[in-house]
Amino acid sequence: MNKSLWFAVPAVIFTLLVVFLFQGLFGDPRERDSMVQGQPLPPFSLPDLMDWETYYTEQSLLGEVTILNVWGVWCVTCAVELPYLTQLREQQGVRFVGLYYDQDLDPDFGTKTLERVRGEVSQMLRRLGDPYQFQIFDVVRDYSLDLGVTGAPEHFVIDKRGHIRMHHVGDINERVWKHKIKPLYEQLLNEPKLAVQP
Repeated sequence: MNKSLWFAVPAVIFTLLVVFLFQGLFGDPRERDSMVQGQPLPPFSLPDLMDWETYYTEQSLLGEVTILNVWGVWCVTCAVELPYLTQLREQQGVRFVGLYYDQDLDPDFGTKTLERVRGEVSQMLRRLGDPYQFQIFDVVRDYSLDLGVTGAPEHFVIDKRGHIRMHHVGDINERVWKHKIKPLYEQLLNEPKLAVQP
């Protein structure tokens, strides 16, 4: 191998590495392709967090535009966004449904009881605001995995037909709502309701 190749190979590798790092430096980690965007909600049958006699399925979200909010009391950013989500519900009628999970209920991670989780949730929502129409309890976090959730908070904007139209990673604050989510949400509100198939 001649000497010019010895110098060219490291130079090419260095250039590719710099390009890769610059993409990561200037990219928004919350803006990533979602495997479920544009797809119908994956099927589920999960209980209400506060009432295990009540179960919800993907059919429970049909007919109205809904923002499914993945959250937990352990999530600091979730606590920060609760007052603003509550304001959106009270002032603009935005429909939020909570998808709650708590890894401390898992014997491998913690020792919380369901009663303790319910108490912590009730206390937090009384203190910071309750934006939720209802809360689905993702008991073993399987449904979060089906949605491709990597943390909390994450939000899924769901149209009247039950299709996921946006996946937003991170909190919803005034800027995110105004510039990213609200335009789509209002567009979806104006779409006609389609007949729900039995």
